[in-house]
Amino acid sequence: MPSGRIKRISGPIIRASGLGEAGLFDVVEVGGKRLIGEIIRLENDEAVIQVYEDETGLTVGAEVNSTGRPLSVLLGPGLIGTIYDGIQRPLELLYRENGAFMASGSRGAPLDPEKTWHFEPDPALAERLSQGERVRAEPGLILGRVAETESITCTIMAPPSPAGTGAGSGSGPGTGPGAYITELHPAGDVTANTAAARTSDGGEITVAQWWPVRLARPGAERLLPDQPLITGQRVIDVFFPLSRGGTAAIPGGFGTGKTMTQHAVAKWCDADVIVYIGCGERGNEMTEVLTEFPQLSDPRTGRSLMERTILIANTSNMPVAAREVSIYTGVTLAEFYRDMGYHVAIMADSTSRWAEALRELSGRMEEMPAEEGFPAYLPTRLAEFYERAGRVRTFSGAEGSVSIIGAVSPPGGDFSEPVTQHTKRFIRCFWALDRDLANARHYPAISWTDSYSEYAGEVEPWWESVNPRWAPVRREALDLLKREQRLEEIVRLIGPDALPDDQRLVLLVAEIIKNGFLQQNSFDAVDAYCAPAKQVRLLELIMEFYERSQVCIKLGAPLLKISGLTGPGGAPLREQLSRLKSEADNRDPEALADFGQALRGALDELERSYRQNTAGDPAPRGWASSGEQADERR
Repeated sequence: MPSGRIKRISGPIIRASGLGEAGLFDVVEVGGKRLIGEIIRLENDEAVIQVYEDETGLTVGAEVNSTGRPLSVLLGPGLIGTIYDGIQRPLELLYRENGAFMASGSRGAPLDPEKTWHFEPDPALAERLSQGERVRAEPGLILGRVAETESITCTIMAPPSPAGTGAGSGSGPGTGPGAYITELHPAGDVTANTAAARTSDGGEITVAQWWPVRLARPGAERLLPDQPLITGQRVIDVFFPLSRGGTAAIPGGFGTGKTMTQHAVAKWCDADVIVYIGCGERGNEMTEVLTEFPQLSDPRTGRSLMERTILIANTSNMPVAAREVSIYTGVTLAEFYRDMGYHVAIMADSTSRWAEALRELSGRMEEMPAEEGFPAYLPTRLAEFYERAGRVRTFSGAEGSVSIIGAVSPPGGDFSEPVTQHTKRFIRCFWALDRDLANARHYPAISWTDSYSEYAGEVEPWWESVNPRWAPVRREALDLLKREQRLEEIVRLIGPDALPDDQRLVLLVAEIIKNGFLQQNSFDAVDAYCAPAKQVRLLELIMEFYERSQVCIKLGAPLLKISGLTGPGGAPLREQLSRLKSEADNRDPEALADFGQALRGALDELERSYRQNTAGDPAPRGWASSGEQADERR
């Protein structure tokens, strides 16, 4: 393999001569401690290398050796529940060996080579081989399965190696043209390095396989993002939905709740696997993640959430180059489980710190800076990351997806800065956090005026199967909140008492939507997660209250009468509407039905009392004037 000598050192960027025969993005070992680096530029006989470890003590003239392969991660059973750094070093193992401070050049096997797993060969493949059929080692061919955790079964497959890349092989060609499976490992214990199958060209496909982090794993077919990723958070699922295989950004200033929102989505979303990337975050925030995630209970199984989670910790005091590559490591691990047919959600916290790493490395390479010092290729790198999301049909015929949710930390909460603006070009779901909502303890602090989702139209058929009124109720509620925002400007000038009752009703119902629907208590056992059917029904009841109250006001009823209507137990209906989110359990649809009858009964009585003295019949828009008609319509 090519080797050379260091000529110049500029922090994590070094120049070395004698590496003209090495390949771009090849991994190198630098100095006596064999620090891991990557060639990022070749200039004749010289190579520019970024080093992923602490380079303190590195000297000019030290030897640099190329490994001849790109930066890759080892994919196989044992990834779930592990905590890695940005270049897939197992931090728990290194902590046991070196203590709290990791020494330069520390190594650790990404997957324990001694750990055994029970391998079950694929029955269909075993049957075909037993009958003498020649089975080609095609990309994605299922060889067998390993029970990785109680929640996740790891599928051992032939790697989806594109021609000429050499990616994903275990040992030898493995999936070359014309290669056939000649031997399949029988049921029994295997390790990461065991050959799951041998091929006719002399190669073998091991249980664990290497894959370059900068190379997206291909799929057989890309599918439409028409299925929502259910998070259990009402403001997300109903107002700004994210589809499986979609991309979303959570921008917000310091203290607005980016990390907490990602924690809630990670715990409650219906993804099968969670990959959490702590990219350049403060050490104390990453410590909270590392201590809280193992204690969180998976709502589906009741076991630890870590049984379907992979954590990548790259704090702000770790080498800046490793921060730059950590998001590629995370998305490669996610694609591995996607290819098994799992739905994977990536939480990247935060892409702003990743962009700052790009800026620092670009400055040390003396590149021409663009706006605010970021490199000119920042949009390209952001696009490369977010475009690896998607819902696909895998080579084995399964359906899997990778959904990416990236936090953005604009300085001072300025959404016009480059990272936020470029991110908006490549994502289709924007959950803008509002500092005023965060200061008012409104959780999640997602602004309903600045946020948007382009997936709403695509997931509408799915939601209509849950409740046909999802789209119109969502639209009416968002319109009402926009009207309320305009009226608030008038209220600041002249006060609410100067408004007519129909406009004061808008303010009243908007407050109910904020408190009774958009705000969610993560410490409440009932309200922490809201099932899809309950989400729509809650908003439907609030909008029914608004529409029916409008009719009563047109008939002459004062707003004071409407706000004073009482429901079951004698409490005001408007207060009960706000509390319904935490009183009606997801598994008790009758509670919402009973409250709906009480709501319609009270409004029917008020409407009848004023209709007797009013000519005509101003029927409400979209709502029946009696409980029976409303039930029949639903």
